[in-house]
Amino acid sequence: MSAPVVILGVTGSIAAYKSADIASRLLREGCEVHVVMTAAAEQFITPLTLQTLSRNAVVRSSATARPDWKPVHIELADRASLLLIAPASANVLAELALGLAGHPLAEIALATRAPLLVAPAMNGNMWHHPATQQNVTTLKSRGVHFIGPEEGLLACGYEGTGRLAEPPEIVAAAMALLAL
Repeated sequence: MSAPVVILGVTGSIAAYKSADIASRLLREGCEVHVVMTAAAEQFITPLTLQTLSRNAVVRSSATARPDWKPVHIELADRASLLLIAPASANVLAELALGLAGHPLAEIALATRAPLLVAPAMNGNMWHHPATQQNVTTLKSRGVHFIGPEEGLLACGYEGTGRLAEPPEIVAAAMALLAL
């Protein structure tokens, strides 16, 4: 039996540094991990870190060079056993809810038939904003799974809901979805 293929989407959030731990844990669980980063994520963690931990090239552009004809976002969408977005910013939640496809992560989300697990991370006011809550409701109505966000001290200095769930919890949720 082949290893489950997890596409790990990393978006622009201070919590992006935790994606390194998530990638490493998924690999230890026997998953094949492919990381897709938004441009904003690169402000918080380097592609080289995630490439080293996942043992696969990091997708950062739809124009990623390929030795064959198939677009990388379609190949990954077709191969995915699970699309996990951790951390998921408010912006990416909005893009997913609206069906926008302006970067490889959003393109994969539109093209895959694999389950989608989202781990939000953002300022508490952003999380509780009616637009974000409407986007979450829309995504849940389409079968998207969520883990978190959690309460606690946020990077912005606020206390409240918005922290990324802890990597062991995210990986456990991912593995539970892969077991279905």
